[in-house]
Amino acid sequence: MIWLWVGFLLFVLAMLALDLGVFHRRAHEIRVKEALAWTGVWVGLALAFAVFVFFLYQHRLWGVIDPKAPGGREAALLFLTGYVVEKSLSADNIFVIAIIFSYFGVKLKYQHRVLFWGVLGAIALRAAMIMGGLALVHRFAWVLYLFGAFLIYTAAKMLLRGDEESDPRKNLFVRLARKLLPFTDEMHEQRFTVRQDGRRMFTPLALVLVAVEGADVVFAVDSIPAIFAITQIDFIVFTSNIFAILGLRSMFFALAAVLRKFRYLKVSLAVLLGVIGVKMLLKDFVEDLPGKTYITLGLILAILGTGVVASILRPEEPGEGKA
Repeated sequence: MIWLWVGFLLFVLAMLALDLGVFHRRAHEIRVKEALAWTGVWVGLALAFAVFVFFLYQHRLWGVIDPKAPGGREAALLFLTGYVVEKSLSADNIFVIAIIFSYFGVKLKYQHRVLFWGVLGAIALRAAMIMGGLALVHRFAWVLYLFGAFLIYTAAKMLLRGDEESDPRKNLFVRLARKLLPFTDEMHEQRFTVRQDGRRMFTPLALVLVAVEGADVVFAVDSIPAIFAITQIDFIVFTSNIFAILGLRSMFFALAAVLRKFRYLKVSLAVLLGVIGVKMLLKDFVEDLPGKTYITLGLILAILGTGVVASILRPEEPGEGKA
């Protein structure tokens, strides 16, 4: 099955190279129309990959020989469920990234470059965290109970935190970078480093990248345990996570401003994490539940849909929530 992994990674790298090297070779402002088009492309690719997963597991192609592996329909549904969970949780990440860009005053035409390299870092980071987490789960089954308790704690913290915004100055990675690396005081267009007085210096845009990567570390700690409640099949866990990340940049430009209008979205995300956490704690009771994957996906969509509908029915009043 090693060639399946290699092929998927080559596909991801090819898509990223096509994105930056062809379609976004020159820095420009990403308009909503363009962002929506790219969002459609990434979602379409994820749905096409779900079809591929169906045939992969249905016909046991390319080394899928584990007799315990699910059938094609179950595998495709697990992939889609994991994708929806990771995609939904990334919405909260968009709020934080928008705050970071605003705080550092990053021009719109340079934001795509930061997010592109941020995605590369996120892929490497999540690959390591997923493989490490799966190794723990496969060796120590009780770790799932810890993950479940942690998700419930995170859900409670999100509800108590409310709309409190993160301060980029308090980002641990930003503070460490400022102490350890030499930075210039001014932006130099889309460059991350410049040479001044014969010395290589990092620009503030590099510090923005550090802040974005740091934010992803925090969100990965929440989102990766969540997908273990859906499945522990390493290929499905990894690919659903990566597809959700690949669409994060276009989703940011399409929805960064609009998401703030969905006042109950964060509440629904917190409820989602809490429900997933409870599912992990009760895994011994729901393991043999008929149609559990369909029930899980339906419950996830219902929670998210409720948050969106509630936000539409009761939108935030002008000036509401401001001190």
